[in-house]
Amino acid sequence: MLTVFLVVSAVVALAVIIHYEILFQMTLLMPKLKVRHRFRIVLGVLGALLAHVLEIWLFALAYYAMHHSADWGHLEGAISGTLLDCAYFSFTTFTTLGLGDIAPVGHLRYLVGIESLTGLVLITWTASFLYVEMRKFWDSH
Repeated sequence: MLTVFLVVSAVVALAVIIHYEILFQMTLLMPKLKVRHRFRIVLGVLGALLAHVLEIWLFALAYYAMHHSADWGHLEGAISGTLLDCAYFSFTTFTTLGLGDIAPVGHLRYLVGIESLTGLVLITWTASFLYVEMRKFWDSH
């Protein structure tokens, strides 16, 4: 169980680091762009979406590895075990949509629960970041 905790913690930490670095780089880049302020916000949204997609794929890789390893649990239901199936499952979990056509079994359930929480926190962080950036550019123009 300690191994599961450590692996899941590492995946979450890496997702948070990815998110932080992308938002930080966008904070530095956006004021330097020689484009209309509205386009800066669009670029901010696209950058944030890129961060989320990278984080979701990180979780998908973890699901894929765990699903195909002994003693980690597996995903069952409408899944053939491909990386794309794991990515689909990760997208529905990260966004807390959770369609229910794929279900986790075993220790993998811990990663699923923590991904939902991580997704909620990172999506909220993105919303706060975009609000602050919009206020900066819209108030000054």
